[in-house]
Amino acid sequence: MSLISLLIALIAERHLSSSFWQFNYYYRRYVNWWKGVDRKKNFLQNKSKIFAFILLPSIVVSIILNIIDDDLLSLIFSTLILIVCFGCINSREAYKCFLRSAFRGEITTCEINRQQLLQDKGLEDQGFGQSLVWLNYRYYLAIMIFFVLFGAAGAIFYRLLISIIEKNHDDEVVISENIIKGCRQALAIIDWLPVRITAFGYIFVGNFSKALPYWFESLYDFTRTPNQVLITVAQVAEDYDVDDCTAEPCLLVRLAKRNLLLLFAVISILTLLSVVN
Repeated sequence: MSLISLLIALIAERHLSSSFWQFNYYYRRYVNWWKGVDRKKNFLQNKSKIFAFILLPSIVVSIILNIIDDDLLSLIFSTLILIVCFGCINSREAYKCFLRSAFRGEITTCEINRQQLLQDKGLEDQGFGQSLVWLNYRYYLAIMIFFVLFGAAGAIFYRLLISIIEKNHDDEVVISENIIKGCRQALAIIDWLPVRITAFGYIFVGNFSKALPYWFESLYDFTRTPNQVLITVAQVAEDYDVDDCTAEPCLLVRLAKRNLLLLFAVISILTLLSVVN
């Protein structure tokens, strides 16, 4: 079931560009619903309320899936949720704008695009290609892993955490910096294993001999963030000319796509072996 949902969602997500199929479309409405329910309108500043804010959609989805007594309907429902959780059209458009500017030789515009992407996604200072590697993990690979392990409820839970950290809400709702910090710490713990699984894939789709020592090193290094671990392994796994501003994003994006296909192949094998459903 998970394999079929992943296959359909990966194909459909690329062709469904309408806002109706974007996670932020529903996230903003969910925030507005909470604004109407919470009279104090401080649900993004209160720890107990933010906990309920994150868990409620996952609980509702789990209940609906338990109520549905039909495999086909469950498949359709889970697949629709997965399509919505997958991808980020803003990141894709930023990549296209960066390449257009780079090919025209507009280095200043490229830098503006890079800085804008870092700001929008709440990322640390890093190269454009490095950011795309991380966002590929965040919007595809991690969601795939959580969907396979925990179903549609797991995919929603992870995507909601991301949205809170990226502050994907209107300016009328102020989110506490302590809440953001707490969500980032929780996400760092949650990401520990999926990031290393993803990084292990880069070893096989890239330069195995060069990347493997860095991956082993990450198993015992708890000081670096998941972002730093993944980017380090990805960079070592792929050689590129740093003097060419288009080389880094293009080659790293290709590497990330190969890794996505590898993960899908592994899930397929595990499904055939009845290890996962």
